[in-house]
Amino acid sequence: MLSAAPRTRAQLADALRRRNIPDDVAERVLGRFTDVGLIDDEAFAQAWVQSRHTGRGLAKRALAAELRRRGVAGDTVNDAVETLDPAQEEATARALVTRKLRATQGADPAKRMRRLVGMLARKGYPPGLAYRVVKDALAEEGADLEAVPDPADPFD
Repeated sequence: MLSAAPRTRAQLADALRRRNIPDDVAERVLGRFTDVGLIDDEAFAQAWVQSRHTGRGLAKRALAAELRRRGVAGDTVNDAVETLDPAQEEATARALVTRKLRATQGADPAKRMRRLVGMLARKGYPPGLAYRVVKDALAEEGADLEAVPDPADPFD
C-alpha cells in the first residue's frame, strides 16, 4: 500500500486488520514504520491539504472532513488546515467562480447566484465568503443583482 501512495497510520491499521493480522503484531509493525519515517500523519496531512486545495479547490472545512475520514487525529487535522492562508482560500474561491461563470451565462441572476454559491459550499467554503465572492464576480460582469436576495438580510 505504501508503494502506491502515502497512507495514514489508521488506513494501514485497517488494512492489517482486514488481513487478520494480530493487533500486537500490527502495532509493532506500524510503530516500526513510524520510527523509520514510512508513516508520518503530520506530513501526510500537510501534503494532502496543499494538493487538494491547489488541485480541486477545496476549502478548510472539506479538507478537514477528508482527513478525518482517513483517520488523521483532530489536532493534526487542525494544524494542517490552518496552514491555508485566508487570502489564498479567497483567491481560490474567486478562481473557481471565474471558471464556472461562463457556464451560467444567460440564466437568471438569482439562479446563477444559487448555482455558484452552491458549488463553493460543496467545496467547503463558508457561506459568507461564498456569497461575497459570487456577488463580486456577478457585479463585475454587469449582472443585475437587484432581484437577488441578500442571505445576510432576513427581511429581504
